[in-house]
Amino acid sequence: MTSFDSSSAELRPKMVGQRIKRTEDRRLLTGVGRYVDDMTPQGTLHLAIRRSDIPHGRIRKIDVGDSLSIPGVVAIFDASDLEGELKPAVPTSTMKNYYATPIWPLARGKVRYVGEPVVAILAESRYAAEDALEFISVEYDPLPVAVRQTDAVADDAPLLHEEAGTNVIISREFARGDVDKAISEAPVVVKGRFRMTRKTAVSMEPRAYLAEWDRRQLSLTLHSSTNIPGIIRDVLSECFDIPGTRLRVVAPDVGGSFGGKGSLYHEEILVCAIARKLGRPIKFTTDRLEDLSSTSQAFDELMDVELAVDRDGKLLGLRADVIGDVGAYSIYPWTAALEPVQVVSFLPGPYRLEHYRGRIRGVLTPKPPTGPYRGVGRPSSTFAMERVIEMAARKIGLDPVEMRRRNLVTSEEFPYRTASGIIWDKSAFQECLRAACDLVSYDALVRERDQARAEGRWVGIGLASYAELTGIGSRISVAPGMPINTGTETSSIRIDATGAVTAAFGISSHGQGLETTLAQVIADEMGCKMDDVTVQHGDSAMVPMSTGTYASRSAVLAGGAATLSSRVVKAKVLRAAAYLMKQPVEDLEASGGIIRSRSSNMSMTFKEVAHAVYSKMGSIPREQREDLVASETYDPYLGTACSATHLAMVEVDRNTYGVKIKKFAVAEDCGRIINPMIVDGQVQGGVAQGIGAALLEEIVYDEQGQFVTASLADYLLPVATDVPNIGIVHVEADLPNNVGGFRGMGEGGTIGAPAAIANAISDALSPLGIEVETLPATPERIFQMVRAAQATKGTAT
Repeated sequence: MTSFDSSSAELRPKMVGQRIKRTEDRRLLTGVGRYVDDMTPQGTLHLAIRRSDIPHGRIRKIDVGDSLSIPGVVAIFDASDLEGELKPAVPTSTMKNYYATPIWPLARGKVRYVGEPVVAILAESRYAAEDALEFISVEYDPLPVAVRQTDAVADDAPLLHEEAGTNVIISREFARGDVDKAISEAPVVVKGRFRMTRKTAVSMEPRAYLAEWDRRQLSLTLHSSTNIPGIIRDVLSECFDIPGTRLRVVAPDVGGSFGGKGSLYHEEILVCAIARKLGRPIKFTTDRLEDLSSTSQAFDELMDVELAVDRDGKLLGLRADVIGDVGAYSIYPWTAALEPVQVVSFLPGPYRLEHYRGRIRGVLTPKPPTGPYRGVGRPSSTFAMERVIEMAARKIGLDPVEMRRRNLVTSEEFPYRTASGIIWDKSAFQECLRAACDLVSYDALVRERDQARAEGRWVGIGLASYAELTGIGSRISVAPGMPINTGTETSSIRIDATGAVTAAFGISSHGQGLETTLAQVIADEMGCKMDDVTVQHGDSAMVPMSTGTYASRSAVLAGGAATLSSRVVKAKVLRAAAYLMKQPVEDLEASGGIIRSRSSNMSMTFKEVAHAVYSKMGSIPREQREDLVASETYDPYLGTACSATHLAMVEVDRNTYGVKIKKFAVAEDCGRIINPMIVDGQVQGGVAQGIGAALLEEIVYDEQGQFVTASLADYLLPVATDVPNIGIVHVEADLPNNVGGFRGMGEGGTIGAPAAIANAISDALSPLGIEVETLPATPERIFQMVRAAQATKGTAT
């Protein structure tokens, strides 16, 4: 206990809101991070997989040939070798008109996409396992395929899952008002058939798994490059009938996910099954070809959208019919409904709209299943909605900014229930639009565009305003109808005898900087030093209920749980300090690891208080002593709205038809900002990914169902020269009913950027009457649109 000069003592500045460098970067940037592929326990066997090379067929014969003669090869498995060892994972849902496809580790009797696992080879080295693959042949009876969703929905289409009786395994409708009447009577109607083609997450670290079976404890540990360790633990517990006390899933350092590592994979079940059967550690890491061909994919919705407006630009009615290509399986746990249902539920966006109907059908095709991808459904819905907004504005001669201003929900209207039933609690819809325009000096930018056009250049400006639901609480599951609680998060915080603070969470950071941001929250709420806080995560054993990091939830839910737990621990620290200092507890304050009395010159450090509580016998009476621990769970119930406006200026090269982004701005409301540096990084990274979706990235299957874009020479990713300097404005709108006032924002860049770029390209080509309806807008697609437009006008190419 010390004395100090109260007249000169000042509380340390708050950590929340500061641009603090990420604490986890020291290990990640110096090469001492620990990823799954860095782990090779003694006795590890390496797994290689023979995958299907046809899109649809019955397995007639598997011949292993001389593969077992390869030095180091230990065992070979097909589905029959695992019969009776486990139950399948079944992605159940409470939704009507839904069929759940069972998920097994290896194909059973039939294959349904190129890349599906068929045979597993175990060897002392990956090299030996890969060599053995060359000796294994699989004979198939090929079956007919319907590769495109428009073909697969037909009544006579070949069925991927005969037991389902149809390829349409999910259908749903959202409706409010009389949209047919609104559209039929409207003075202005615009429509289009929009499509965002198939994408996949390309993380720096490919998927990797290591399973270990403990013969003594009869327990299973899976190290996985997943971002949902708790969900994976729970489903594996069901598959293998092992209680959670003997099954642990650990996500160590994970090199990105973007949603691609946020689902259960065949290989996770497979390594666990073989590890238990052989009693040895089993390790598998995908190579880049496997990652591209078997990791979950995204988008690929065909969206027929009609918008009715009056001559003043007021939205009157919106109608949409969507066919979602969900691949060959309903993905666990999110189900096949995840992507297509969210397209139609979020389609009305941040706009005031009375009459709406959105219908979806999710159809099976012979491709890897669609699943989480940064933005989930909203990049597609925003693309379609923002395209018809701009088309309507052009048709009635209204500036697109003014068109949005007249229709965006205003602050006085919150909370606002959308036509699809989503509730926007409160967000800065109008303010983000205004801030983005102010940042780029919109009127001057329009003049710059017009001058470029006068010079014969194809230059255009595009906007996109959107809203998303983040930090979703227990009112609804993240995926429609999914019977898994994704709406709560637990934080267990303890101070030990040295004064060190350990905080355990169910989240699983994979690039978001959560070790830093959560430590900032805890330091502020508790009053301890940020350097004394260690954040633990990515382990299903950390807290009783854990799911992971996805759906822009971690800052909201984990930040809220950290706030609640920190307050409980702080109260205990202050009560102990009050007794030790002989001061009234209400007279104490804590900051920077020091507890001070406001009315005297007395102070104590957190370390001194902790030492007295735990180690110094008799310092505090037994009946007053409290362990400095707390475990609290936070549930935001409805979730929180996050909104933004993106603005892009592009130029289309008249010779190459390539698109150059000349200017890009984002104004985003993500609530109270914990760390502006990390938020900026998330926005910039999201926009870069959105640029890829808008201009480059496309998974392609040919008419026979063969995978065409099988390398990064074919599946094109944005590089540094494709990404412009991004102007960012943070609009921190108040969020009074949310603990901490935090909103999620990790996905926003991918949601707004494709739509803004598509609108800018359409604006650039508007003199030719061209409207972009398919993304990515590659040079080839733009060339074909220009050629068709010129042919229509009778002009030579």
